[in-house]
Amino acid sequence: MLNCSASRTASAPQTRPQNMGGEHRTHKARKAPSPFHSLCTTKRAGVMTFATSSSPPPPEQQQRNAAPDPFATREQYSDADPLSKFMIRYFSRVMSKQLGGKPYDGTYEGFVELSREIMRGRSTKEQQETVASVLSGLLPPQSPERFRKWFPLNKRNAEFNAWITTLGFTWLVGPSELTDVQVEFQGKQETWRSGVHIKKCRYLENSGCVGMCTNMCKIPTQRFFTDMFGLPLTMNPNFETLECDMIFGQAPKPLEEDEVYNQPCLRVCNISPKTAASSERPCPKIDTERSV
Repeated sequence: MLNCSASRTASAPQTRPQNMGGEHRTHKARKAPSPFHSLCTTKRAGVMTFATSSSPPPPEQQQRNAAPDPFATREQYSDADPLSKFMIRYFSRVMSKQLGGKPYDGTYEGFVELSREIMRGRSTKEQQETVASVLSGLLPPQSPERFRKWFPLNKRNAEFNAWITTLGFTWLVGPSELTDVQVEFQGKQETWRSGVHIKKCRYLENSGCVGMCTNMCKIPTQRFFTDMFGLPLTMNPNFETLECDMIFGQAPKPLEEDEVYNQPCLRVCNISPKTAASSERPCPKIDTERSV
């Protein structure tokens, strides 16, 4: 432990003549105080206290302490595997039909651009309905009825769908892993391994838009599983880290009660115009009918 007394170490005694009687008196030469001396206030029973300063840390330290910018580096994906190639082109083709046959190039970036086209010029309700039509167009006839029959809501089926998600949708959202979650089932709280933790959502990273995340992914996907398949699903995106948690077996909140409803725009968004005031206001694309 730092010892304040070290800053006041005695030097060799020196003498000087006195005016009266030629007596000599010893004294200690002064020594420059240690840089630690100004920090020390008291030392009692081996406990050192230090003076505190209310001044803010320097900008460099504030920058180091700030949360890392998730958009500072872009994750790289090859999309070279057959599943990724097929799914990107398949989704793009169905979305293109909803846009009247708009051309697409079969790349992930092209897929995201089709999503932007669906958002442009459409209300929140129209966006969600269009995505619902896209998702329905991916399924063979009578799929919802068969799914409800084969996968009634229970722990096993919720965990199975979570597992399938981690395997089949890396191309869309990036790497993910299964997690344990608390689910209320038949009036009891139970622990199910039906959570999917998306480590850094590829779709959100590429779109950079809260409104696209909400109306092109979160809300349509929740409704797709909850309403069409009878398997409740809640998705909780984190806009500070670009992570997302999916909980199969948990019913979603209405949009107006969801935390995402009041989420401001991301700084990288190029869809909504930005002003000084808009950085604190909810993203206008989340709910185009919201009363200001």
